[in-house]
Amino acid sequence: MEPSVTDGIDLRHYTQGDLAQIRPTLLDVHADAYADRMDEEFVQRFPWFVDHWGNKPGFSCVIVYSAGEPAGFSYGAPNDPGTEWWREYITEPAEASTFAVSELMLRVKWRKQGLSERLHEALLSPRAEAHATLTVDTRRPRLQALYESWGYRKIGQRQPFADSPLYAVMLRSLRTA
Repeated sequence: MEPSVTDGIDLRHYTQGDLAQIRPTLLDVHADAYADRMDEEFVQRFPWFVDHWGNKPGFSCVIVYSAGEPAGFSYGAPNDPGTEWWREYITEPAEASTFAVSELMLRVKWRKQGLSERLHEALLSPRAEAHATLTVDTRRPRLQALYESWGYRKIGQRQPFADSPLYAVMLRSLRTA
């Protein structure tokens, strides 16, 4: 864990070895963030996704704390070489190394305060990969527009699970020209 504190906000970095320690926090934040949708089967499977991503080599997580209370988190992991599934959506050549941002979530009372971008950048700033990918529910166009303002571009759509929403597939370069 590597803390970073500015203006009362504490951004703490975690790795795969910290999963057992941070898992309860991730589940608690998720339960609060999705309190109005916890009856949905796909939302209820979140613990499986935490374990799936948390056990990937290179897993990285940043949890944001405000006054010692977890306000949100973002996590992801590098795609395994040769499994850049997003390539099916582009025609131009691109370097393959990719960090997949799996989750970015804030508790309701900390939304719309600029924390999501700080959390996202804290997750990506140390990454060595050429690209970051993420998916966003197509029913959330304002969220997609937010990601576009952070440098992502929509390259396609996919529904990875039968009970999941249809997602916009988004790609961002992590290297400046």
